[in-house]
Amino acid sequence: MKGMNGWTRFAYVGISGALPIVMILVPTIGGAQTPEPPLEPPAPSTTESSSPAKKERPLGYSNLLLNVRELEQEIEHEIEEIIHTADEKRKPGKRTEPADDVLTQIREHEWSRYVKTLLTMPDWIDLGFENRTRFETMDHPVNRSAAAGGGRTDAQIALRSRLRTQLGGNGPLRILFEGQDARSFLDRDPGDFRNATTVNEFDVLQLFGSITARNLFGTGLRTDVHFGRMTLDFGRRRLVARNDYRNTTNAFDGVHWYLAKDGAWRLRAFFTEPVTRFLDSADSVNHKNTFWGAYAESRYFPWLKGDIYYLGLNDRRTPDVNEHRTYSTVGFRLFKDDKPGELDYELESTYQFGTKGREDHFAYFQHLDLGYTFDVAWTPRIVLHGDYASGDRDPNDGKSRRFDSLFGARRFEYMPTGIVGPFFRTNLTGGGWRLIVAPAKGWILQIKQRFWYLAESRDFFGSSGLRDTTGGSGRNLGHDLELRAQWFISNNLDFDVGWWHWFKGSYFERLPPTAGLPAGGEKDTDYFYIQMRVRM
Repeated sequence: MKGMNGWTRFAYVGISGALPIVMILVPTIGGAQTPEPPLEPPAPSTTESSSPAKKERPLGYSNLLLNVRELEQEIEHEIEEIIHTADEKRKPGKRTEPADDVLTQIREHEWSRYVKTLLTMPDWIDLGFENRTRFETMDHPVNRSAAAGGGRTDAQIALRSRLRTQLGGNGPLRILFEGQDARSFLDRDPGDFRNATTVNEFDVLQLFGSITARNLFGTGLRTDVHFGRMTLDFGRRRLVARNDYRNTTNAFDGVHWYLAKDGAWRLRAFFTEPVTRFLDSADSVNHKNTFWGAYAESRYFPWLKGDIYYLGLNDRRTPDVNEHRTYSTVGFRLFKDDKPGELDYELESTYQFGTKGREDHFAYFQHLDLGYTFDVAWTPRIVLHGDYASGDRDPNDGKSRRFDSLFGARRFEYMPTGIVGPFFRTNLTGGGWRLIVAPAKGWILQIKQRFWYLAESRDFFGSSGLRDTTGGSGRNLGHDLELRAQWFISNNLDFDVGWWHWFKGSYFERLPPTAGLPAGGEKDTDYFYIQMRVRM
């Protein structure tokens, strides 16, 4: 328990220690609560029953074992009933909708609430716990900040615990709280990874109220208003995302409005202040940093689904005027979902304009996927990827051309992030392929390869801090290969393991010494991770 406190200690002690004890006491707990009926009618007492009483066994080692086994069977039976009851509550018509159901992906909050069921809590209260633990290791980093560590092989244990509770059930008025504790271990040496993407101790991730009308004035339309601190997913999550793989999570303070016709279209609008994360103190917002926008989705045609959006950012937090960002980002997305025996596609086109410091800003991002899913065993799917994110061609021309990916996620498309993740949607181009198979229920296996180049040779490479203003190092960043296996035992327990190898290109061999590449940074990089997520 050394080094643990807050949510981490609560989750560790509460889940690992208290839960088995409480499960043993399930019959007592179930009988003491009144909001819901007990999981099973209590067995009649042997003193009042007309059936013959159980014959008591004489004391002895073998009989003691039999008694223990009977107790184990009773406990197992109670646990099975708890799981069955929790799963029943998740079936259509019995689901309690989370207040953030329309804000983020369903997978972020959809799992069987075993602890809630164990405590026989009423439907108008939701209670859930989540813990994810990941071990990851890499070698030959390229970030300038890693130079302090001598470019050595390094590892990290990332621990993220969440607690969420909601009041209001499926009613029109609801309040949601979600706390998060994100920590990392083995990362205290010079040049290590401890920053606001890995550590955010004991803080409020979401705290908001919502008002919902499921049949607005009898029109069949649904509308929601959310106000407070919240997390957001939009579209494919390339520009605004609730982070999944990363240990910490984007959040926003403000208001969000939702209007939808079920299965046909939906419209969302928001005005927020992005939350600034701190490692071990309370997160906060800065009134000089605002983020707003509107996002419309059409789902009328299964072969042509579409999104169109506008996102605005005004970030003037720093005293350095050259770092101020005032952007308008507009774009659209067209796609068809993948189905066995059919082609699928996705096209996203995004343009960004405004000012960066004292410079005019114009940048753009283009993405294309083409896929096919075979209607055979394992349902293999092959996908071709292509991306282009603009960079700054001339650092001295007084114009800004680097695309800013705002608050987007990358793991689902580019590579593992965590302590590695060198590729960003900025000054980057390249293509590749991915093969996905499902060999058994709950299993997903992937192999992916992508080829990477700088869009402009004189601009920075991602967030690494590396730059050759002469362009003499070229654009070839190399290519990567990734193997990944996911095992979803249930919505409450899953495992994820992967290996990623980066065959580095000539760019890193040609960089001048002044660029700041860490020792050994020109060598290939290997990254390995294994993680487990438990939800209750």
